[in-house]
Amino acid sequence: MKIFVGSDINPASTLQILQTGYWFNSLPDELRIAIMAAAKIVRLESGQQLFFQGDSEHGLYAVISGGISISRQREDGKEALLTIIDSPNWFGEITLFDRGCRTHDAIAVSKTVLVEISGKALDQLLSEQASYWQYFGQLLILKMRTLLDVSEDMALLSNAQRLVKRLLLMATSNNEITGHSKRIIELQQEQLAMMLFITRQTTNHILKNLERHGLIKLIYGKIEILDIKGLQHYVEHSS
Repeated sequence: MKIFVGSDINPASTLQILQTGYWFNSLPDELRIAIMAAAKIVRLESGQQLFFQGDSEHGLYAVISGGISISRQREDGKEALLTIIDSPNWFGEITLFDRGCRTHDAIAVSKTVLVEISGKALDQLLSEQASYWQYFGQLLILKMRTLLDVSEDMALLSNAQRLVKRLLLMATSNNEITGHSKRIIELQQEQLAMMLFITRQTTNHILKNLERHGLIKLIYGKIEILDIKGLQHYVEHSS
């Protein structure tokens, strides 16, 4: 069950976090204000579900802290992990457009705080100002571009290059440009392997090699990015 807490939201700090994200920061002021006015805080414990594949709701979410895994469980029990969404990224926009069911399960990977804009609030906002549809369309297109890049990487890049690109994508929070040379990514090696469709052993071997070259530091349940430019060079020049 989701835990909603609307009364203790700190608008200033929440807005500051959201504005570090590319999409939200690019919105016109009046739309950002409208979104914040409709915002509710959702708190989840580790392992708690936000929604499941097949659910019919169409709210929009942004991660403030913690993370949400986006995955699908097959009938045989095997799990396909698409990604782990962290701050300040938004998700849930697909059902806003097609009014279909949720395509994947969304589960908290740790204690997680989210901003939720309910489907009802979105419908009212868009009915009052139809021109806002283009901005939510841009959010959807950002995801499509990322998925197309990942599909291309599957065909053209080595496992090591794909792993490094995924770390870089997470280090910049999917379109957040921090400019920092260090970032802690809370991610299990098994989760990273599942996202890349490679074995746990292959993942460990690649990560150990990156650590030996001083590009990352492995911490239990976490990966510390030490050299963003070095990782970018690795993708461009390794094979």
